[in-house]
Formats: sequence, C-alpha cells, structure tokens
Amino acid sequence: MIRTLFAAAVAVTLVGFATAAELKSGPQPGDKVPGPFAPLNINGKSAGEKHCLFCDNGNNPVVMIFARTPDCPGTQKLLKAVDAATAANSDCKMGSFVVFCTDEEKAEAKLKELAEKEGYKKLVLSLDTPAGPSKYNVAKDADLTVVLYTERVSKANYSFEKGKITDKDIDAIVKDVSKIVPSK
Repeated sequence: MIRTLFAAAVAVTLVGFATAAELKSGPQPGDKVPGPFAPLNINGKSAGEKHCLFCDNGNNPVVMIFARTPDCPGTQKLLKAVDAATAANSDCKMGSFVVFCTDEEKAEAKLKELAEKEGYKKLVLSLDTPAGPSKYNVAKDADLTVVLYTERVSKANYSFEKGKITDKDIDAIVKDVSKIVPSK
C-alpha cells in the first residue's frame, strides 16, 4: 500500500514538472488576438514606417510570428516555409508577418538584409521592443512564438526556446495552416 502511494506521489510530481516545463507564449488556441500594435515594418507596403500589421490583415487568415533571433537556421527555415504557404493561399487573402522582439542596435539593418536576401513574396518582417506588444504575452524564454489565427481568434500556437524548432515542427506549423484557410 505504501509503495503504491509513493509511486502515485512520484507520478503526480513528474506530471507537475512536465507541465511546468511547457513553454506558453502568445495567444493560445481559442483566445481572441489582443488587437492593434504598430511595429517598425522592414519590408512590404509600409517599409520604414511604424504600421499595424494586425489591422492590415483584418479577419483574414494570418500566421503571426514573434521571434528574437533572426540568424537561427530554424527561424530562417520557418520564415521561408510560412512565406511559401502564404503565397500558396493568397486567393483567400492569407497574410503573414514576423515581429522581431529585440533592442539590438543593428537589428533593422540585419532584417533589411535578410528581407532582400530571401526575397519574401508575402511575409512582412517588422521590429518591436524585446518584450513585444504588451497585451500579447510573449514569453521571455520563447525565441519563437507562432500564432495561426483567423477572424482574430487564435486557432494554433507553437512556442520554442532558442534552437529548439525542428523540421518536423515546421512541417506541423505549415500543416496547421489548414485550420485557418477555407477548404478548397
């Protein structure tokens, strides 16, 4: 009996640690996306201006990414995949943007160089403070937060510590675009 109780206590403790270790960042599935904010746009129609990308996209399907490290290989793969998925779904006015949350002195120049090098067709790069927009609850430990939303409601959320995103994760994110675009 004592062994059974001890085993149960250990199991509950381990479950508690696993839950506590889960990284939660940004609007979760079912949450309303908090609303307007105006990061500095690096590319796109409002390049060089502080402009609201949330406002531009309205009720359309959107992949919104908060990132901290533009030069991580996983981040770059994700951005290319999201840009391709956005272009493939342009008929339903799908949008995508990434908000780099940093106060690095040369961030704007680095992001301009990245946008030019990669030639994104639809993905807009932007720049905000290290905390990100206050109502969005971007976790400090999250190097990447990916929110897929439509009609301003989150349908999927992924959060990753630095260097933790895998090709399998990127495939899952792209697959979840089906949650926000109309069936074809």
